[in-house]
Amino acid sequence: MFAVIKTGGKQYKVAPGDEIRVETIAGAPGDSVSFGEVLMVGGDGGETAVAAGTITGASVAAEIVGQVRAKKVIAFKKRRRKNSRRKRGHRQNLTLVRIGEIRAG
Repeated sequence: MFAVIKTGGKQYKVAPGDEIRVETIAGAPGDSVSFGEVLMVGGDGGETAVAAGTITGASVAAEIVGQVRAKKVIAFKKRRRKNSRRKRGHRQNLTLVRIGEIRAG
């Protein structure tokens, strides 16, 4: 069974047991979290539920594994012949979650 969930402005295809990195969710490792914005649910037998918005009553239960940070992204700007350059680095805060159960509505 799989589901497509929406969190942090992005969509993720998940199945039970998957570990995914999502935008920061408040909580400590070991806390449980539920994703209510389920866009699609697919079963093992081939039946798939799709809604125009979100599927009513469907949710995905997950457990927070840890709070991590992404790899550094370098933003470098240079104006030629002007002796002007700027270098910035950014590391995004992420939450590592383990998908537990998919409840179809």
